[in-house]
Amino acid sequence: METYLIWLAAGFALVIAELVTGTFFLLVLGVAAFAGSATAWFGLGFWVEAMCAATVAVAGVFWVRQRRKASPQADMASLDVGQTVTFDAWASREQGVARVTYRNTQWDAAVEDERDIERALKVAKRKP
Repeated sequence: METYLIWLAAGFALVIAELVTGTFFLLVLGVAAFAGSATAWFGLGFWVEAMCAATVAVAGVFWVRQRRKASPQADMASLDVGQTVTFDAWASREQGVARVTYRNTQWDAAVEDERDIERALKVAKRKP
């Protein structure tokens, strides 16, 4: 079997694996394998193929890491943040931890502003 076909198969396998994981690192390795395949197709020898693939892989990993630092995923808030919950009781009032019900499940929630909860409890007590 030709060497460029082995590199090509490895590249496709890595790109398919990337579709499952979604990390972009396997995509970079797949592109590096494609670069090794292109080098092999030109018949430049195994060590040149390996060095080309390694260079593309290292440069790609640094590029992905740089992109992740520039736009951290912490900016993507969870869909549950800020949703309305039902206050049940204080788990630890001193630490600002309350027991709440959300989506029919009990959770411990960190309270950001205790005054808002006190106001909400007073309004809830007034309603019939």
